[in-house]
Amino acid sequence: MIKILLRNATLVVGFIASSQALKAQQADFDEVGKQMAIMLQNSHYAGIRFDAQLSRRFFEDYLKSLDFQKVYFTQQDVDAFEANYAERLHTLLLQGKSMQPAVEIYNVFRQRVEERTKQAEELLAGNFDFSGDETVMMSRKDATWPKNEAEAKKIWAQEIKEAVLAETLRQETLSNLAKEQGKDDPNADNLDPKKKVSLRYKRLLTSIQDVDHDDIANYFLSAVAASFDPHTDYMSFREMNRFNDGMQNELVGIGALLQAEEDGATVIKGIVVGGPADKEGSLKLNDRVVGVDSINTGKPADMTDIMFMSIDKVVDLIRGKEGTTVALKVEPAGGAAGETKIIKIKRDKVELKDEHASGELIEMKNAAGESKKIGVITLPEFYGDIDVGDASASDDVKLILTRLIEEKMDGLIFDLRNNGGGSLKGACRITGLFIDSDSVVQVKNQIGQVLVKDSYDTKPLYTGPMVVLIDKSSASASEIFAGALQDYNRAVIVGESSTFGKGTVQTMVHVGPQLPLFAAKDKAGSIKVTIQKFYRPSGSSTQMEGVVPNIVMPSIMDALEVGEAHMDNALPHDRIRPAADFRPEDKRSLFIPRLKELSQERISKCQDFNYSIQDILKTKERIKKNQISLNLAERKRELAESEEQRKQRNTERRERFEKIAKEDAKNFKFYKVNLDIIDAAAPLKAYDPAAENKDFMRRAKDENESLDDTPDWPTGLNPEKREAIHVLADLIHLTDNAKMAGILKNDGEIR
Repeated sequence: MIKILLRNATLVVGFIASSQALKAQQADFDEVGKQMAIMLQNSHYAGIRFDAQLSRRFFEDYLKSLDFQKVYFTQQDVDAFEANYAERLHTLLLQGKSMQPAVEIYNVFRQRVEERTKQAEELLAGNFDFSGDETVMMSRKDATWPKNEAEAKKIWAQEIKEAVLAETLRQETLSNLAKEQGKDDPNADNLDPKKKVSLRYKRLLTSIQDVDHDDIANYFLSAVAASFDPHTDYMSFREMNRFNDGMQNELVGIGALLQAEEDGATVIKGIVVGGPADKEGSLKLNDRVVGVDSINTGKPADMTDIMFMSIDKVVDLIRGKEGTTVALKVEPAGGAAGETKIIKIKRDKVELKDEHASGELIEMKNAAGESKKIGVITLPEFYGDIDVGDASASDDVKLILTRLIEEKMDGLIFDLRNNGGGSLKGACRITGLFIDSDSVVQVKNQIGQVLVKDSYDTKPLYTGPMVVLIDKSSASASEIFAGALQDYNRAVIVGESSTFGKGTVQTMVHVGPQLPLFAAKDKAGSIKVTIQKFYRPSGSSTQMEGVVPNIVMPSIMDALEVGEAHMDNALPHDRIRPAADFRPEDKRSLFIPRLKELSQERISKCQDFNYSIQDILKTKERIKKNQISLNLAERKRELAESEEQRKQRNTERRERFEKIAKEDAKNFKFYKVNLDIIDAAAPLKAYDPAAENKDFMRRAKDENESLDDTPDWPTGLNPEKREAIHVLADLIHLTDNAKMAGILKNDGEIR
């Protein structure tokens, strides 16, 4: 079972045990590193040699993982580390001696963070001059390390100065917006900018200091794994639990959304409807959690102070076994200063319903007054249980698709935007609902063997007109699905310039069983190792290049470094032979040249897409410049220009959106086709997607967000989804006309 996803690195803080008994249970991470190195040599797809060159990559990636912006370490630090370890980390790993350099480097990093934080406090105690012509780099990821401590302090002083200036302007902008809109100033009870910046660095310092040997091992071994490719990773046992929760779309906890506040507390920003916290009833939105007794002993000594604790560690304390109780020490929202209460909540399974497949039926009238039914299936993730292999997403999609067919839809949009992947088996099964062929994806292993993964179904469930909607975040399993349907000429792919480009397969292997007989194994963690590459039925890899849509819509994402091609150590794109039974349908049956022509005409006339093009050009220019002014007057001028542009756009949009909404009311009717409706065998009911609350969570009101007066998309249709609907409507129309003229047979073959 493969978990295919885009994962950001997180800090996972281990449990610090003082007793000898617990210490005895801790893993020997020197041995873990040794066994992981052996496993990577034997299992990784690329067969990378363990040599001095790879060792240098371990070294550089570990430094980068700790200090991505190059503001803590100096070149002198790096030179010292390099002389000792850069070309022998691979040897130390295999000898079971890697933790000594990992700890040594981390300790210097921690010392530098402490020094920079102390410097920040000294700077924040004084005044700043924002009248000069200083600039600071937006991103330092490609910069050189500060050559010495003096240069590091100079760079750091500019970073602190920019942070204060940015916070000052943020608060001023929000106050001005509130005044213009006649609303309460969201900054009325706020801290001054320098204090807010100070608290930010206090939280950072706490997270860096609150680290034990297990955490350092996690950082180092993760960097070693990522040196092979971006998706090979070391995962601690806690990360594995989160991984499993994500695949199953459920977790065991209290059903609350937590957010770390700059003052150190953890605030309740959302409560899952019907979840444990919601049922218990005492926990409220905006309550501040300051302590957690994870086993609910009631003893003050067992109540862990979580002030300034990393959010991941807080989550680990709150989650636990189903049926157990956690006690939270809470400062109630709106309560008196210093008021606290203890809230006890029994942990239970929390189903993440907003991540489930969902459906929609749209009745659409064209210019001639003819009505067509358009089905929409939205799939946020190819979810499934990674332990038992249940293809939950495919089951849910099949139910929704069946109901849409029963409702006599004329065409289907399959929305994969923001879908980072998931179950390979689920992706193959869902693809089989739409293609009349077995071969969905080819996989090649380390020794060059090619296997074909089939669709599990002998006949497609739906063969009508179809559009697949993608974006830059559509990855891995999404690319398998979209790539197969494109190769077979089964659907028109519509979206941003390409999908993510993740064309590799990972498997999860536990390290514990590889350790010596009497070693502590429970906390040894696992490695997620790349063992294969994906290839489309046509033989082209999805790696790096992703799936390029038939019809491209402009997007701000095109200005950003998003995708596999921008990731370190990414494996290359290549091709293999097409699958033996690869027999694509006649591409002419998709009428792509005509669809492109009609779409381009609409896009060129769509003001929102024109705004996107303007933003793309401006963003590319800013990224290329990579400089931010530290001059207050200059920054205010830039903000004034942006604010004026925002107001002009919103004025134009309000007038235009009002007209579009009126036309939509005449031309569209929307019906939900979700799993609850299907389970109840209930008739479809019309609803207003613009007013519909699709969230399964009650969320705290964000005063800052409420000041954003940008009008909502008319009828809840953003430009991308609206254009996909029009492309599908064109495809339905062209298909019907071709059939009526006898040009297109019912089986999709052009005469």
